[in-house]
Amino acid sequence: MTADRVEVSWDPSKTKWLVRIQSGEEVIRRYCDAPKNADEQALRTAAAKTVRDKSEENGKIVEKVDSTFMALTDFSSRP
Repeated sequence: MTADRVEVSWDPSKTKWLVRIQSGEEVIRRYCDAPKNADEQALRTAAAKTVRDKSEENGKIVEKVDSTFMALTDFSSRP
């Protein structure tokens, strides 16, 4: 599984972090147990683990997951 986009947001109704994984037109939602006050690095790690776990549901298919995070530049389009 190759994730095109991963978003993490707090879901107050479940009191858990919701990880939304987009792969093409498919969107997969999974909850993770990171604490509400988790820092950005902890959330990135939790999101990467969630993507890895989803990709291995039917058996391990990859040996390593690489994550690349890029910062906006002056010429980047704004969301």
